Amino acid sequence: MGTGYKRILLKLSGEALAGEKKFGLDYSVITEICKSIKKCAEAGVQIGIVVGGGNFWRGRSSGGMDRTRADHMGMLATTINALAIADVLESLDMNVRVQTAITMQQVAEPYIRNKALAHMKKGRIVIFGCGTGNPFFSTDTAAALRAVETDADIFFKATMVDGVYNKDPHKFSDAVKFERLTFSDVLNDELGVMDSTAATMCRDNGMKMLVFDLSRPDNIYDAAMGASIGTIIEEE
Repeated sequence: MGTGYKRILLKLSGEALAGEKKFGLDYSVITEICKSIKKCAEAGVQIGIVVGGGNFWRGRSSGGMDRTRADHMGMLATTINALAIADVLESLDMNVRVQTAITMQQVAEPYIRNKALAHMKKGRIVIFGCGTGNPFFSTDTAAALRAVETDADIFFKATMVDGVYNKDPHKFSDAVKFERLTFSDVLNDELGVMDSTAATMCRDNGMKMLVFDLSRPDNIYDAAMGASIGTIIEEE
């Protein structure tokens, strides 16, 4: 184990919340993820979470729909997921706030950076919904942005693969896993771990990133404690 982190920004994909069903919400899966998040909080780690919406809606596969409208629908999907995670965390006696980049004051706080920081400093878990609030930006970019805005020590990208490979390990048995990379490597080699906007945001703002496997939910806690798992991405 390493020394651990004081404040993390955790990106959860919508697909991770669907489990084997591949669609919607699997509460047994979400509960295991939230138990690991709770362990982090109880260890004193300040936590922000950005969640995707792909378990309900994938705007890019919406046929001939206007891209802006499709992305707005995706933002609503992320809010469903944010509220679901909040509900499970609250059932585990965690103090949680949901903030959305699109104002919907009846169900969540609007995203206000200073308020988010104040919540984190009081030990509250803050879940950010609606991505950046703008179309044409992914939730990976939103996670990179919130990591930088909230002065996170590290951006955790929890995926269904145990790190970054030179090619898809599910398709190629000779795929090679990287232990460390730079964001320039990700961009130049088109490694596909995140979109170029998110990679550029991290690179230009000195944000450190860890990509790891969520199929074992306790990897969240282990990573927060500084364990050597996944792939570290950091500009030299």
